[in-house]
Amino acid sequence: MPYAGRMVNLLVKVGVNALALWLTTLLYSGVYFARGGNPWDALVAGLVLGLVNALIRPVLLLLSLPVNVLTLGLFTLVVNGVVLMIVSGLTSLEVRGFGAAVVGALILAVISWALDLVLHRREGHK
Repeated sequence: MPYAGRMVNLLVKVGVNALALWLTTLLYSGVYFARGGNPWDALVAGLVLGLVNALIRPVLLLLSLPVNVLTLGLFTLVVNGVVLMIVSGLTSLEVRGFGAAVVGALILAVISWALDLVLHRREGHK
């Protein structure tokens, strides 16, 4: 894939992350943007979420592998909550506690999945 195509894919992923985070804040009061938030805050949080998912989340999943195996993968929800807490520490995204982070991460995952499904159908992918 040419460089321009990869940049477009990256920008689309950041946009999907930002939209998913914004929708999560609308649906769940445990996760919100400080100062009411604006599109720029959502884009920055979407970019940070993508970076944390790419760089830190795999390490957390590897370190938690034994517990994840014992819980049949349910511990991944806890890891996703930790990722959301990290994003909230680096951006204007606010989380009302660890339980709210886990619930917010679950909502975020469902919204991201739905947005990816819609985007792939529009692009003609199977």
